[in-house]
Amino acid sequence: MKSRIALLTLLLGLFVAVPAFAEDGADGASADAAGMKAGTRLLDDKGATFLGAAIGAGLVIMGGAAGIGRVGSSAAESMARQPEAAGSINGISLLCAAMIEGATLFAVVVCLLALIF
Repeated sequence: MKSRIALLTLLLGLFVAVPAFAEDGADGASADAAGMKAGTRLLDDKGATFLGAAIGAGLVIMGGAAGIGRVGSSAAESMARQPEAAGSINGISLLCAAMIEGATLFAVVVCLLALIF
């Protein structure tokens, strides 16, 4: 299942990247099929930037959610196996979840900074 998700993500990335890096003809005067003015490139369009930032932020959020879910499930399983260590397991899992959330927030901010620059 994980390999299918990785393959789908790779194909989606390639699907988005190929038109983004396509260049005009050698003379630069050809108009593309979308009806853009002659000499413009897709990278000059802000729509591609918005799409890339949205896809990047979505992938970051999904990764962070998967990480926090894995930490929570492991903590719950550990507390079920050793109830006497529940306090320390709870503290460590909260610390790990906070670190994952911080990294996720930083990555989302980096994705959204692409809209400014």
